[in-house]
Amino acid sequence: MAFDTRVDAYIENAAPFAQPILKHLRKVIHRACPEVTETIKWGMPYFEYHGILCSMAAFKHHCAFGFWKASLMKDAEMLIANNGKAMGHSGKITSKADLPADEVLIDRIREAMKLNEDGIELPSKNKAEKLPLPEILRKTLSVKRNGLKVFTELPPAHQNEYIRWINDAKTADTKMKRSNKVVEMILKK
Repeated sequence: MAFDTRVDAYIENAAPFAQPILKHLRKVIHRACPEVTETIKWGMPYFEYHGILCSMAAFKHHCAFGFWKASLMKDAEMLIANNGKAMGHSGKITSKADLPADEVLIDRIREAMKLNEDGIELPSKNKAEKLPLPEILRKTLSVKRNGLKVFTELPPAHQNEYIRWINDAKTADTKMKRSNKVVEMILKK
């Protein structure tokens, strides 16, 4: 099994409620795909097998888990139902009880593995679909050295995910907190 010490550190630094969730997801991913490798991309743990397979993340009050090619998987609507509301395709996970049964997760992980093994690619995104950068995020990124450069080098889909997360905030204070969190995540090495 290929464990990455940066993922260990990510889990250790997560909020106490999130640690058992992240540990469990990691264990199930490795059980389903013993050949998986771990890495940190865009400040979060990613799991790769013939390309990106899935990712997980911890936030202040919830965790998220998602498949890179969720839109191509069976039950795609269920997997992406919360896209834009929470980073990840399974919505806001606040406890292990929010996760599907291990057998369901394993089935989905193996489905994602097959897509990667078969070389199935996600449809390319039209550059016109890129969301406009909120001014609050632009200002927050500009304050940090290379912040705006690092953000604009992210894939458009990832930029859009961060932008939607900020745009979904109801108050200016929350938008500012989320902007600061985005900068923290993308500049983390």
